[in-house]
Parts: sequence; C-alpha cells; structure tokens
Amino acid sequence: MYLFISLFYQSQYNVTSSFTYNTIFIHMNKKVKLDNQKDRVAEIHGLSHDGRGIATVDHKTTFIDGALPQEKVTFQLSRKRSHYNEGHVVSIIESATDRTSPICPHFGICGGCSLQHMSTSQQLSLKQQTLLEQLKHFGRVEPKEILPPLSANTAGYRRKARLGVKFVIKKNKLLVGFREKASRYLADLDYCAVLHPQVGMQLNKLSQLIYSLQCYQDIPQIEVAVGDEEVALIFRHMQTMSFEDQQKLKLFGEQNKFQIYLQPNPPLPITKVWPEDHHQRLTYTLPDEGLTYLFHPLDFTQINLEINRLMVKQARTALQLESNDNVLDLFCGIGNFTLPISRYAKHVTGIEGNSEMITRATVNALHNNLANINFFVDNLMETHLQSNWIKKQYHKILIDPPRAGAKEILPYFPGFNAKLIVYVSCNPATLARDAGILVHEYGYQLKQAGIMNMFPHTSHIEAMAIFEK
Repeated sequence: MYLFISLFYQSQYNVTSSFTYNTIFIHMNKKVKLDNQKDRVAEIHGLSHDGRGIATVDHKTTFIDGALPQEKVTFQLSRKRSHYNEGHVVSIIESATDRTSPICPHFGICGGCSLQHMSTSQQLSLKQQTLLEQLKHFGRVEPKEILPPLSANTAGYRRKARLGVKFVIKKNKLLVGFREKASRYLADLDYCAVLHPQVGMQLNKLSQLIYSLQCYQDIPQIEVAVGDEEVALIFRHMQTMSFEDQQKLKLFGEQNKFQIYLQPNPPLPITKVWPEDHHQRLTYTLPDEGLTYLFHPLDFTQINLEINRLMVKQARTALQLESNDNVLDLFCGIGNFTLPISRYAKHVTGIEGNSEMITRATVNALHNNLANINFFVDNLMETHLQSNWIKKQYHKILIDPPRAGAKEILPYFPGFNAKLIVYVSCNPATLARDAGILVHEYGYQLKQAGIMNMFPHTSHIEAMAIFEK
C-alpha cells in the first residue's frame, strides 16, 4: 500500500525523490531570510525524543530540526535558551544513511509530520528507545523483554482528522489542511500523503467546493472519519447555511461517495444531509476476531485501522485468556478491546466515563451477539469511586487510558487482585509513571513492553506494557 500510494502521488503530481532536500531547504530558507543570521556548521551526534538532531555548538547543546545523527549540516539558530539552543537545517553537507526521501513535497512546511526524512526503521528505533528511556527515567523500571514494534502501512493510514479551513486574502485562495510547522497559519497543501487517499487526494476539490459556497468564510474546519467502506465529512459552520449551499454539499457527497454532515456553531449535535437516510454510523472490522463495530463519526476510534487490528490481537494474546477468566476493561470506549476479550473469557466488565461511548459499546456487543459483557459509566479520573464493580476482584485487567494516564484508578488495583495487566498507552511518560507505581508500590513485574507505530512520520508514541504478579 505504501509503494502504491507513493507512486500514485508521484505520477499524479510529477513528484520524484529529487524534491526532497531542495523542498525542505527552500521552505526553511524562507525563515532564514527573516532571521538574517549567518549559517553555522554542526556535526550531529544524537537524536532527541521528538526527532531533532543533537549537536554541541560553542560548548552548548543545540537541537536542530531536520538533522539526523552522523550528519554534517549548516543550520541557523531559531531560539536561544539558558541551557540549550534550537535551530533548523539550511543544508546537508554529509547525509546519514538513514535519511530518506519524504513521501510528501509539503514536508518541512506542514506541521502534520515531523519525521518523513527518517527511514521507517530509524523511526521505530527512536520510538522504542524513547519508551525504554522514559520507563527507566520516570518509573525506574525496565521490561524483562522488549516486544517487537508493531508496524504497518506508513502512507494513507490516517482515518481520523480535523482539517482547518481558511480563505487567505493575500493568496486569493481557500486553504484546507493542517497548520504550518510551529505556526497558527494553515499550510498551502495540494494533498496529504498520510491521510486516507479518499480524503488526502481531494484537498483541492474540497477547497474549490467550499470556495463556491455563499458561506465559504463561515466554515472553520472539517472533521474527517473513515470506516472500512464509508467516509464522513463533517462541516462546522458559524452561520446558518443556505439551502443552495446545502444542495452543493449533497451533490459533492453523491459524486465523491462521501457522507456529508453539518455541525452548527457553537458545537451542536451534527446533522446528516447526505445520504438522506439519518443513519449516523460508520463501521470498522477486526477480521481476525470476527467482529464488526458501529461508530458515530465523532466517536473516538483509533486513527490507524491496520495498527489497531494488530494491537487488539497482541493485547488479547498477552492477556493469556482462559475460559473461566473474569476481566476488567478500563477506559473501554466503544468496546474496541472488550468485545475480542469476551470471546475468550467467562465475563468482561467495561468501564468508560462517556455515556455515549457506553451506549455504543452495548450496541456493538448486541450487534456481535456477545452476552457475557457488562458496561458501566464511571469517571475513572476521580479518586473516590463507590460503584459495585470497583469492589469486585478480577483475574486480568486491560487498561487503555488517555494521555493523562491512570494515576487516579491505580490505588484500586490491589483490591482487584489481578494477576496480569495489559496497559495500552498513548503517552510513554505517564505510562512510565504508572509502571513505577505498579512495580514499586503494588508488587507487579514489568514483563514486556514495546511500541506500536500508530502515527508513522510523527514523534507520537503508542506503547503496550504487560505486568504480572
């Protein structure tokens, strides 16, 4: 899929790998002229957690955006701090073997990706090393075994996004896409290589469509949600939309096979205007589990479906499920992990703070004919829970918290008396903190840990850790 999309982009836009360095440096040189500084030379000896090259210049640590280890570069300072400096690459004098051609010519300007100049293997290595360092630094723990990274397609993978919309008077053009790097301005994009192709290749069409509307200056964003078969576009609009504009959106949806939704401001419940069936659901499947999920376009679902499938399978396997197991699924959402677990366990209890998610999870359990699940609404970020489920014991626990981690619910774990915990994380720093609590305070051992490349070409890290008693 990666090769197909890359070749498709190249053939459609006459893009070849030769654009790589020139494109990046032209974009960066725009900032250089504004800075009016002399170019400096640096030899890069390391890589920061966010993918910037590390050099020592004038006896001071300097983080250089766009540089890789083992490279010699010219750069300009962008910010001076007391203990370190920051800069950006102007040109590459000696290139690293891990440097690769970005799959998108907008790399360097668009802030959606930060690591396209780095090979996939190097990206995985950086993320894995970052995870291990944070576990050691913040949690004072090390896994007994490192799980192999989960990786899949690295182009066209993104199925959820919020696209900005803005008419720029100086350009006399309506822009649709992501913001520029370290900027509040929208990037001028022809397409996006990481968005699902049905949307990523249609940015110009979307721009032309919105510009043709009477309310083109009253649409600040478009929410994108992609299922297995369906694509939903949700147009946020600040003023009442005219009948004529709605008809144009409907026609666009019909011609391009999009579901079209409207969301008035302030954010109110969305309305589906195409197709005119009032069925506000998309679907995704987990083929290895034999499951189909129904979800609302604004529901939280994993951004990368292929990695999600691998992640669910790895988590289910790591739980070592037996037919008499009673399992607790914390932050269960719409049942992404709950349903697969239920097919191998005696009973599963799913907890989520959002009542709409619990409604969706219940429907999904019924839709897949699963009866050994109970779902409850409870705010897991509170410290004083009184519900009946909190007083019970469980053989095993699956936990998938938000970026803030699970600090508030962890004090209840000794009472759960679970022998095995699978912790899915979108923030290695809070995972490390919580791992330290589980190991040093509650007597668990960190058996395994590893990354999942949910967001290729970015520094975002998803990880999984397995704890046993």
